[in-house]
Amino acid sequence: MRATQISVGNELLIGETVNTNAVWIGSRLTELGIPCHRVLTIGDDPNAIRSALDLAFGDSQLVVLTGGLGPTHDDVTKTTIAAYFDVGLVRHEPSHQRIRRLFQARGIPFSVSNETQADLPANAEALPNSQGTAPGFLIRHKGAALAVMPGVPREMMAIFSEELTPRVAALSGAEPLIRHHIQVAGIGESTLSDLVIGDVARFLTDGVQLAYLPHTHGITLRVSHGAVGGSAAARLLTHIRSAAHDHIVGEGVDASLERTVVESLRSHAIRLATAESCTGGWISNLVTNVPGSSAVFTGGIVAYDNAVKSGLLDVPEAMLAQHGAVSKPVALMMARMAASRFGADIGISTTGIAGPDGGTPDKPVGLVWIGYWSAERHFAVKARFFRDRILNKERSAVMALEIIRRQLAGIRSLPYDLEPET
Repeated sequence: MRATQISVGNELLIGETVNTNAVWIGSRLTELGIPCHRVLTIGDDPNAIRSALDLAFGDSQLVVLTGGLGPTHDDVTKTTIAAYFDVGLVRHEPSHQRIRRLFQARGIPFSVSNETQADLPANAEALPNSQGTAPGFLIRHKGAALAVMPGVPREMMAIFSEELTPRVAALSGAEPLIRHHIQVAGIGESTLSDLVIGDVARFLTDGVQLAYLPHTHGITLRVSHGAVGGSAAARLLTHIRSAAHDHIVGEGVDASLERTVVESLRSHAIRLATAESCTGGWISNLVTNVPGSSAVFTGGIVAYDNAVKSGLLDVPEAMLAQHGAVSKPVALMMARMAASRFGADIGISTTGIAGPDGGTPDKPVGLVWIGYWSAERHFAVKARFFRDRILNKERSAVMALEIIRRQLAGIRSLPYDLEPET
């Protein structure tokens, strides 16, 4: 069995929305052992939908279509598909009742257009939507299957995982691909490769594959294999854990740096406070995204203006005048006073030039100082990132969390082998 994806939506064609659904679906199909050999992106146009279905059914046994199931006039996917199979639309009463209950619970008026979201092609099997209103549906056609889901990523993911995956697995009979994910931070891709690779080819037998997937929070090492590659994959994973030990944040597709930091803070009964300038609260946001963070995060200050740095964090005005806000002394003071003000065991600070303007030859755009304070260690780290404002904010926040993770784990080296300055 092989698959074709069809992504429906004018917003995808004109660049208003990035088609993240196609990437996510392709990854899940691969895990199910079903190669996706084509992705078609089309507008909300009945003729385009019909042409795409003709092409897909010509050489694919599974067609996954997303988008156009909403209640507005430009959502034409359902009616077009019903006409394509020469059937009418019928109301799926369980979905109809569920949509009514959702609107009632939210105190939102229920309109006729909302009711039509429960109408499905007569030859379709409903795929309930646990995260939204419009259900998906599955149509079996001449030895092939068409799965249709909403374009809203959260809703699509829920339907695919909860409803479509078991049905497709039963239809395909393919051997699923097993994946292991190791999340790494604070090290460059080339340096990580030098650490891990070695004679790694000896592990890549029996269909075992190793991929490096860089992203703004670090690097994901993905080990993939089929049923016969289990032993070789286990040896490779053991090798990676040993070679990259200090840089490993966690394992599993859902592992994250912020989750690891919060769990480590909790296990050590340590509380954290932040003083952020250039990151504008990004560190606090990442930490408080983790359930249970209230037990370890006491609070933070976004000290963007120098008056806030001096007024709330006691950074001396003379220090700001002599060294500037983006400096080691200021970062050190901000970290120490964050812990003091909030009664925390660890204080972390950021001060930098996010850009795209404001840099000088001595202090270019992308320059960031990150301060760390605890009863045991007090230091600052100087880093240089990008000319992109958002990337600078995100990378600075990630580095701050990675510094905390390493300190809690007793790892003396700092991210990217930077040297601490006291």
